[in-house]
Amino acid sequence: MAADAASQGTPPAGSRSGRRDGLWLLVIWIVLSVIGCLLVGLVWGPHLPPGDQSNTAASQQFDITVLGVIATPVIIGVLLYFGWALAFWRQKPGDETDAAPIHGNTRVQVTWITVTSAIVLGLAVFGTYELIAPAGAGAGQGPQPVFNHGVPPAASDTSWSPNSNNILQVQVIGQQWAWTYRYPQFGGFETTQLVLPVGQPVQFNVTSLDVIHSFWAYQLGVKADANPLVNNIAYTTPEHTGQFVVRCAELCGIWHGAMYDYGDVVSVTDFLNWTHSTAIKLAAVTKLLPPYALTYDPTVLANVGKVNQALGLTSAGGGYYNPADPEQP
Repeated sequence: MAADAASQGTPPAGSRSGRRDGLWLLVIWIVLSVIGCLLVGLVWGPHLPPGDQSNTAASQQFDITVLGVIATPVIIGVLLYFGWALAFWRQKPGDETDAAPIHGNTRVQVTWITVTSAIVLGLAVFGTYELIAPAGAGAGQGPQPVFNHGVPPAASDTSWSPNSNNILQVQVIGQQWAWTYRYPQFGGFETTQLVLPVGQPVQFNVTSLDVIHSFWAYQLGVKADANPLVNNIAYTTPEHTGQFVVRCAELCGIWHGAMYDYGDVVSVTDFLNWTHSTAIKLAAVTKLLPPYALTYDPTVLANVGKVNQALGLTSAGGGYYNPADPEQP
């Protein structure tokens, strides 16, 4: 009789003081997770870097948003469990008993393995799809990127590229400590201005004249190493007009931090007007340039100093030193 009376006052398994902690935790976690995922996906997501100025940037923003949505329930679960334990599961004075053991608990083991395996495999599938499905990628893929969707390209297109027969070619040339850009389809002029037409696919051919640099057009979601004697290809399609930042993302010497400038995405009409006027203005400089090639050997560029001077990149030895720097060599 005494045992029955004692059992009647005992809270059900999995509860504390008659409170069903597991059920409460589950309900609160689901509600907070739904609210958190909606806030991350719909409110925070559109403002995440690198933005949506190009298709590659928008793809990266989408990927980051998806990862944020997936991480939200996990973070909420950890914080909720921690807070619940502090509030309700604190050890009472004089209580030296242990909690129920987890070792050997088949339900916990199966749940843990199932949930974590589903998350890892789901992320693997999502990541693989995002790498393969987009037409073109913003990351440098070397001189011969993989084929687009596995379809062998035409003889004039040996890389994974957007589905377009009219891709704008822009050569990005890094040197200590400035970027120059060459437009082979418009007479091959070279300039310190990077201007792109909105809505048109662009192929960046990235190389260097000296040390390793890294071309990072932040708001376009493009990043490709600039290696001497190597052509590193990256693709993007600007989708909104406006300015974007270009930085060097590889430590390349004492003025590495000053190796940045700005590019512009403009309308197609403004782009064509700019290329026409720039080609005329730089006609004399273009005559000093070597024939267009995917890479250049700086030791045989006899006129590199004259070209840099004409472009405003003046210094001893042909390198560029930012005039705003307090110390000059």
